[in-house]
Amino acid sequence: MILKRKMYDKLLTLKNELNGTKAFLIEGARRIGKSTICEEFGKNEYKSYILIDFAKCPDEVKNYFVKHMSDLDTFFMLLSTYYGVKLYERESLIIFDEVQM
Repeated sequence: MILKRKMYDKLLTLKNELNGTKAFLIEGARRIGKSTICEEFGKNEYKSYILIDFAKCPDEVKNYFVKHMSDLDTFFMLLSTYYGVKLYERESLIIFDEVQM
């Protein structure tokens, strides 16, 4: 529980310091709760969030990253539509899980 709280507090500090200007990467051993804490953080600290698990997401979503990275408005609109989540500028979190997939 102490590790979970320390990680959550670090995420909160980064959120406040970076103010949506940069992404951050969480690395660590598998199956220790990184995704769970990130999802909890998204629920508690943002207006909305999307969790994209690359081990489970369809090719359609993966193709958004290939076809639309030069047009981020379209990219975010497609993610918002696919996941049925309204995204708010600097008030939404997108979590990329199992990126190595």
